[in-house]
This record gives sequence, structure tokens and C-alpha cells, in this order.
Amino acid sequence: MQQLVEKMFVPAFGNPDKDVMHDAAVFDVPGEKVAMTTDSFVVHPLFFPGGDIGSLAVHGTVNDLAMSGAKPLYLSAGFIIEEGLPMETLWRVVCSMRQAAKASGVSIITGDTKVVDKGKGDGLYINTAGIGVVAHDLTILPTSIQPGDMILINGDVARHGMAIMAVREGLEFESHIESDSVSLSDMIQDLIREGISIHCLRDVTRGGLASVLNELAQASKLGMHINENDIPVHEDVSGACEILGFDPLYVANEGKFVAFIPADEAAKALSVVKKNPKGRDAAIIGRVSRDNPRKVMMKNRIGATRIVDMISGEQLPRIC
Repeated sequence: MQQLVEKMFVPAFGNPDKDVMHDAAVFDVPGEKVAMTTDSFVVHPLFFPGGDIGSLAVHGTVNDLAMSGAKPLYLSAGFIIEEGLPMETLWRVVCSMRQAAKASGVSIITGDTKVVDKGKGDGLYINTAGIGVVAHDLTILPTSIQPGDMILINGDVARHGMAIMAVREGLEFESHIESDSVSLSDMIQDLIREGISIHCLRDVTRGGLASVLNELAQASKLGMHINENDIPVHEDVSGACEILGFDPLYVANEGKFVAFIPADEAAKALSVVKKNPKGRDAAIIGRVSRDNPRKVMMKNRIGATRIVDMISGEQLPRIC
């Protein structure tokens, strides 16, 4: 996917002034700075513990806007519906979207529907676009990451992927694993209101924490140094990953972000995030350095250091 974007879409559509490879594009309109993003959701199954394709579409779009520090305001929703989808199923999804939008403080103001032949749409796909306003002077971009920055994550990793996997494969674990799909905008706005000098934000979705850090290491041309002992992974998720042969660092999330914060502000930032229920497991997991540029280095539980590579494929397709 990364190669597809870099070798096809960027050369075709690239704008020299906007090619920052971030979750949302930020641009100026008269009297306002605006952020815009778009996303498509093809998750299978449509319903999973902790969410569904509808709530996921809202949360994913809101979170992409939040990663630029924008306050999300408006969404669009395009529905690609397979012929024969029960109306009850579509209504459940629509109601879920309405509830998620209300909880996230956004309005769904425009949309579209298309129907495709039976057997060609896998039930339902949703496409969204989102617009928000940027009411701060921070430059929240991968290129703003500085040596010495601390890496903060707002909670445990790998829950979304394992929740999807359990339903998809009909697995029953000792404990019930739910997706972490939530809106992250309120936590980001809290950090901005508290005056934290955020250098970069990125939501940890497809490819997991390891892939996101590799992307940011490449973009910033700096080294990411993380500690395995500091990365929060719930015991039930860790056990499920071990049984199924997955590395939690590469499993998708839908309610987690990493923030790059100056070292002297990291403790305050961590305190701000922990005050939010969605950030109670937040932790500082590493730092940025000039050493090992463009690489992610991890000190494991026994004290050895290894390179954490970019995953070459997707462990769990159709995850969002």
C-alpha cells in the first residue's frame, strides 16, 4: 500500500505545496485554516465486538482530522450497497453512525448511495470525507519531529485486530476482546488547550504501531527508539496474538495514536491524556534520536536491541 501511494498516486495527483503524507490535508481559506480528509471502509464482518462498519467510518474519519490538530465538524457518507442487503442491517449501521457522530461532536451533512449487483459488494462499503478547522499555530507534521522528542501512545495496542479476527474465524477466547474503536479528537484538543507543543500525531491503524513508526522514521529521517516493556498490551490480547502467531506491534488499532512531544513537556502531556478514560493506559514508549536514522529500534524484554522492520504485507486484510 505504501509503495502504491508513493509510486502511483503521489506522482499522479501530487501537489508540491501539500505533499506532506499526513492523515489530513491542511489548507487556508479566507479567514480560516481548514483540514480535510477522506477514507473508505470495507471491514469484514460488518459487525464486531465493540463496533461496526458505521461507527468505524465515523471514528476513522474524525481521527484522521484530529491527527492534524483539527477540530472535526462535518462528514459526508457514501454507501455502496450490495443488492439483497437486509434493510434491518443497513438501519443498524445508519443508527450506529448517527450515534458515533453525535458522540464525536460532528454532523453528517451530505452523502450518496449506490447499489451494485448481488455478489459484487460484500454487503456494504462506506466512503467518507471529513472537514474540520485548525485553531492553533502548531505545525503537526512528520517533518516537525525533532531529536529528543518522546513518543507517547494513549493506550494498549492490537485490540481491534484481535476483535475482528475472533469474529471472523469463530474463535472464543477466555476473555471477551472488544475493538478499541473510538474518537480521539477530545484527547488531542485537551493537549492543545493545555499548551503542549505537539510536533506530530499519527493514529495507529493498519499495519499497527511498528508500521506507523517506520513510516514516521522515513518521513523525519530520524531514528525511533522504543522499549518493549513500556508498550501497553492487555494480557488477553497478548495471549490471543501468541496463540494465532501475530505480533501485537503489527496488529491494527482504531482508537490509538502516537504523539511526538518535546522531552520537557512529555510528563505533562502524559498526565493530560491519562485524565481521559480513553487514555488511562497511556505510556511513554520511547524517544527520537539522530542514531539509526530512518529505522525503528526496540529494546526487548531481555535487554537486547533489534530492528523493527516495516511489515511487507497486511497480517489481517479487510480490517477497516
